[in-house]
Amino acid sequence: MEEIDRRIVTLLARDGRMSFTDLARETGLSVSAVHQRVRRLEKRGVLRGYAAIIDHDAIGLPLTAFVSIKPIDPAAPDDAPERLAHLAAIEACHSVAGDESYILKVRVASPVALEDLLQQIRAAANVSTRTTVVLSTPYEHRAPDVAPEPPSAQDGSV
Repeated sequence: MEEIDRRIVTLLARDGRMSFTDLARETGLSVSAVHQRVRRLEKRGVLRGYAAIIDHDAIGLPLTAFVSIKPIDPAAPDDAPERLAHLAAIEACHSVAGDESYILKVRVASPVALEDLLQQIRAAANVSTRTTVVLSTPYEHRAPDVAPEPPSAQDGSV
C-alpha cells in the first residue's frame, strides 16, 4: 500500500465522516485524486464501511462484559458463533488461542440482564462461560497507526 493511501486510511479511521476536501487538504492531493483513492481502497476491501460510535450508556446498555466460552464437550462441532449469532447483546465474537475457544464482548442493561444472557449463551451453544465485567473504559475505538511497510529485498534497502 502506498504511503498516501496509508495516510488516507489513518485519517478516515480517526474521522470516518471527514470530507474529501479535508482529506485533500491533509494529504496534499486534489479532491478528485482523494476521491479516486478512497473508492479504490473501498473496492480493495481496505475500507469496509463507516460506522457511528454509540454511547451505550445513553441507549440503556451501560454494562459491558467479556465472556470467555469453551465447549462442554470438546468433541462437539465448533459452531458456537453460528449458535450465538441471534443474540443481539453479543457485540463481537473473537476466536482465541488458549483455554477458551471464543471471547464474546457483550453489552447489557444490568447485572440481571447479564445473568440472563449467560444462561442463553450456555443453553444455545452448550458451553461453559467465564465472565469479566468492565468497570470503566479509558479508551476504545482507537484509530490504527497505519505504519509503512518494511522495506523489501527487491528495492535494495534491506
